[in-house]
Amino acid sequence: MTLSTTPSPSASPATTAGIARVGILHGASYVGGELIRILAGHPSATPAAVTSRTFAGQPLATAHASLRGQVELSFVAPDAVDLDNLDAVLVAGEHGQSMHLVPELLEAGFEGPIVDLSADFRFRDANVYPEWFDVEHPAPGLLDTATYGLPEWSDGPPSGQLTANPGCFATGITLALAPLAVQDEPFSAHVTALTGASGSGAKPSSATHFPTRDGNVRPYKVLAHQHGPEILQTVGSHVDLNFVPASGPWTRGIWGTAQVDWPSSLDVDAVDEWFMDAYADAPFVRYSPGELPSLQPTVGTPFCDVGWQRQGDTLVVGFALDNLLKGAASQAVQNLNRALGLSETAGLLPKSVVETT
Repeated sequence: MTLSTTPSPSASPATTAGIARVGILHGASYVGGELIRILAGHPSATPAAVTSRTFAGQPLATAHASLRGQVELSFVAPDAVDLDNLDAVLVAGEHGQSMHLVPELLEAGFEGPIVDLSADFRFRDANVYPEWFDVEHPAPGLLDTATYGLPEWSDGPPSGQLTANPGCFATGITLALAPLAVQDEPFSAHVTALTGASGSGAKPSSATHFPTRDGNVRPYKVLAHQHGPEILQTVGSHVDLNFVPASGPWTRGIWGTAQVDWPSSLDVDAVDEWFMDAYADAPFVRYSPGELPSLQPTVGTPFCDVGWQRQGDTLVVGFALDNLLKGAASQAVQNLNRALGLSETAGLLPKSVVETT
């Protein structure tokens, strides 16, 4: 991919009236569609370029029919992006693409925030990639510069230009376990989580074919999912994580539980306090002591719902989120807002809600 840094004669300035112009690379995916929708209604940012090899030159509605009449843009070819006309970039490609694309962006002189939604910069250890993704990382030097973008467990805005957006399972499970993990007490967590078909991407496969998926639950990558090491990188090696993912018979959303073996001497009120302290100021985590969340209330929202129940020495933490939003697109915009110095909730919550919080 070749990126242009020379503006065309008709190129407009990078910002208009304080509105950040955002490029969405590989924007024909399900997640790309969500990014476009969010930015189209964002008060301080706007989609300025959306790339696709397949749909270059065609309206965005060709890939995202619901955008017809809402966003008057056409896809551009990846090698036709004018970086001088952009303030920030969101990369929504498949795993393995960004590890080549992001270095090209940097070599082309792009200086704005970059939020990558793939796994390509989530790990600090380059050895993770051949072990879990069967690929040698071509730019291992960038791994130390990337900020892992789980805002609820990040100290302030991204420290560098590049933010690695967390995986969908990793987001829910980490939010469920991190308030316990920071107590520095070793524990085991047995996690079962189900995800909708949209988590498998827009390309159909035997696993996502409707007659196979409808009315069915299918476990996969049992105790060997790539989000396992991603979660442990945040919560710590003192957590013994046993993760069983499964595909559920719905389109979008992740629901799961973490059953935690914890000392019976632990005061249940302490658990409540840990979770409420952790998320009291987190605008996109809704918590419910004594109650496990259900899936449907989170679908179509930027929230992760977390709840917990305890009996004896067993603690069950439940979590639910929309895999395309808090598990991907809305979290990427949350990270973009932080990188641009905007309100974390900009474009993600109604103005009336933002004003009263």
